[in-house]
Amino acid sequence: MSILLYKVALLMYALATLMSLVAVVRNRGNEGRRARLLLLLAFCMHTLTLIVRYFEAGYTPVTNLHESLSFFAWALAGVFMLLDLQIRMQVMAAATATLVTVFMMFGSLMPMQTQDLNPVLDSFWLPIHVGLSFLGSAVFTVAFVAAILYLIQERMLKSKKFSALHYRLPSLETLDRVNYRCLKFGFPLMTMGIISGAVWAESAWGTYWSWDPKESWALITWFLYAALLHGRLTVGWRGRRAAIFAIIGFCFLLFTFLGVNLLLPGLHSYSSMAG
Repeated sequence: MSILLYKVALLMYALATLMSLVAVVRNRGNEGRRARLLLLLAFCMHTLTLIVRYFEAGYTPVTNLHESLSFFAWALAGVFMLLDLQIRMQVMAAATATLVTVFMMFGSLMPMQTQDLNPVLDSFWLPIHVGLSFLGSAVFTVAFVAAILYLIQERMLKSKKFSALHYRLPSLETLDRVNYRCLKFGFPLMTMGIISGAVWAESAWGTYWSWDPKESWALITWFLYAALLHGRLTVGWRGRRAAIFAIIGFCFLLFTFLGVNLLLPGLHSYSSMAG
């Protein structure tokens, strides 16, 4: 049942993405509102999918690649919609919906059947650690989108070559503010995710830190965002430099999420593409 619901949610996300892109091109507010409504309905369907998956599997569905991509897409959609309640940005809605759809599509290519839970993962720390980590990653992904749009807008302003997109993009100040707001919320979530993982590791393996590839890359990524936050608070980093840092941080984040699990052997690696 959860597989069918997942496919329905994917279709709804794809339609929301298409409607969002059309709304950007045609620059009509009513089409943007309909696209947002469809994105909300897709998110609700996705939430139902995760709930059904939880009862089918008997554990929090984040233990293999399909489930991880699904949960991350869900977190990304939810985080963006919370931000969108405060700052309405149709271009960001289209870009974020596109990313959500891409992650869902990749998730649909992975084996989707439920599996027996690894005894090590049978812990109440599983939803806490993974939930905090994915929420932090979702917030930083929104920052990545804002950073990309910032650089596009800045390039057009400096070159004084304005395409139609220029008039649909938020101001540089707004995009920089979104970037900073995401950093303020995402960094504590990432920090708590790493700490909860260390506590869980101690109870499962008898050590808080084993320098597993996933742990090492997570720490590297944490230091990158810590440097960005430090620069923001003490040196006054803003604008282009902060945007570039946010993009670099996201690249490390994506490698930590997917690359490490698939390419580097370790305690967090997927044993196969199934998980």
